[in-house]
Amino acid sequence: MLDSGCMMLDDQGMTEEWIVRVQGKEYGPADIDTLREWKQEGRLLPENEARPASADPTAVAGSAKEVLWSTAAAIPGLFDVVALATASAGPLAQPPLQVRHRSFGQILAETFQIYREGFFQFLGLTLLVLLPSICSQLTTALMQTPKGSDGDLRVLAGGAFAFLMFVLSIAMWPVYVAGIQILTAEIADGRQPRLIAMLNEAVRFWPRVAGLCIFVLVVFALLFLFALGIALTLATGAPSLLSIFFALALLILQVWMFGWFFMTVLFWQQFAVLENAGFIDSLRNSRNLARSGRDLPWFQRPLWRGAFIASLWFAFVLAVTLISEWPTLHHYLTEVMTTQDPQALLQKLTEAQQARGFDISPFVLSVLQKILQPLIGIAFVVLYLDSKIHLE
Repeated sequence: MLDSGCMMLDDQGMTEEWIVRVQGKEYGPADIDTLREWKQEGRLLPENEARPASADPTAVAGSAKEVLWSTAAAIPGLFDVVALATASAGPLAQPPLQVRHRSFGQILAETFQIYREGFFQFLGLTLLVLLPSICSQLTTALMQTPKGSDGDLRVLAGGAFAFLMFVLSIAMWPVYVAGIQILTAEIADGRQPRLIAMLNEAVRFWPRVAGLCIFVLVVFALLFLFALGIALTLATGAPSLLSIFFALALLILQVWMFGWFFMTVLFWQQFAVLENAGFIDSLRNSRNLARSGRDLPWFQRPLWRGAFIASLWFAFVLAVTLISEWPTLHHYLTEVMTTQDPQALLQKLTEAQQARGFDISPFVLSVLQKILQPLIGIAFVVLYLDSKIHLE
């Protein structure tokens, strides 16, 4: 049976499209270039079942049906001779998008690949929160230069419009978060969903995602205030060995609380949307998945990979912020170094902020950052899928 399948594969040529089947589920059609990408990324193994997309999956031989499937190792030009020999005795593998534990480099590469394939869908999602934010910023900038005798009414109307746009941007955020999860999972599974259908699906998760977003933001704000309180205690209190020891103990507690909560919310978006888990179940499952992989080296565990992905994004955001705000920061530092009177310093900084007005460079860089922001959501979905495979 395998020999006949191999002969069929050899006769079809390199331009044939193929179907890959694993445990009863089929993937494709995929051309040879796509199959090579799956192979390079570790998603396609020689022992995966395969057949040409143009071939009838069944054929009648006598009174019984023979399934005309071979293995991916028999596809001409895809695997080498060693892989072909190994495939003849190997067991079935997992689906091509979920077969092996990805390296960190593969996670990043797949993140950019998914973003490239679904760029316009991700851009449409981003515009849900970006356009209201842009309207709010532009309205606020225009309000800074009132003209004519109707300045008060104009400022009032502009302020109301800017506030409404800000509220709309916040209201669209849960849809944006849920849409990132759904769109990434669909593209990773080889499908190209329509933006409208995906938005209709994402809207269903609005209450749950909104509640979890509020919970996460509130807890992180409390942790930040806790750290700020520790700093103020050290700054205002009389320095002593006991106070320093007490502050260090509080700092250790704060770091532990932050790490525990980060682990709890690492995968809450994926469980809340892709697994349709409830509020508490999303947090519980996120913690369990983040703590998994203890048989792996520490740098391959989901928790540390998630922390590194978040660190990369925060470093990018910090770099963009420093580049866009560097002239203002440089001016502030100069004033701080040259002005001795605190009251005069505050007045100069206030005047500089008022005279600055609307700056196009920070605005453009901020828009670019928002357009690229789906990358971090995609990366966590890919990490979630990879971690789930290893856990199972």
